[in-house]
Amino acid sequence: MPTPGGPVKIENAKNVMGGPLAVCGLDPLTGFYRDGCCNTGPEDLGAHTICAELTAEFLAYTARQGNDLTTPHPEFGFPGLQPGDRWCLCAVRWQEARRAGHAPPVFLEATHEGTLEIVPLADLREYARDL
Repeated sequence: MPTPGGPVKIENAKNVMGGPLAVCGLDPLTGFYRDGCCNTGPEDLGAHTICAELTAEFLAYTARQGNDLTTPHPEFGFPGLQPGDRWCLCAVRWQEARRAGHAPPVFLEATHEGTLEIVPLADLREYARDL
């Protein structure tokens, strides 16, 4: 769980399977803290804890919901995303996309255990790429 005043260090963070949290993506560099991992902490109000491989279907869906992830925003260091990129998604948005039939595949070893407060493990397993 997050420590007060800062992010969980990767050596302490656990994934949804109870093991150490693996790296999600380095190119592009993902994570709320841009550390390559789906670490979370008190500042991460969106719970960017699910490591997913983005699909064109999900990117179109989230854009329709008002969150365009494909357009670069260099002023924020955001390169814009494309299908095949691995990215730490908000748990609530992923679950919303799952219910709508548009969820991208996930990597359980790189998905933070905090996700389980929002998304049941059974839902994640159904979309797992690393089982």
